[in-house]
Amino acid sequence: QGLLVECGGGLVQPGGSLRLSCAASEFNFNYLTIGWFRQAPGKEREGVSCISSRGHSTNYVDSVKGRFTISRDYTKNLVSLQMNSLKPEDTAVYYCAAARSSTCDVDGMDLWGKGTLVTVSS
Repeated sequence: QGLLVECGGGLVQPGGSLRLSCAASEFNFNYLTIGWFRQAPGKEREGVSCISSRGHSTNYVDSVKGRFTISRDYTKNLVSLQMNSLKPEDTAVYYCAAARSSTCDVDGMDLWGKGTLVTVSS
């Protein structure tokens, strides 16, 4: 089984931007549904955004709508999450996950990355 690897996390001030990337190691995930999830300290993991295998469908949790954008690059086997206007409440470990089906929820993903930490603080 291959791996999902996230990168792009870090420390950013409120109002700033970060771009997270998710890459697949040793397999092609262009045919999979890809989701970004996050888990803040003391909270349950929640879905942030998902993109369908063909990229035709995307969705976002209400708290990030208008600020985050998910996209995928099939030539690079990469899925990105552009995060703008970041808020302290966006602070969390962000995970990339893949599903063979069209599902995109915490319990339905087949493969998870190890996560990347995003800290929004002044």
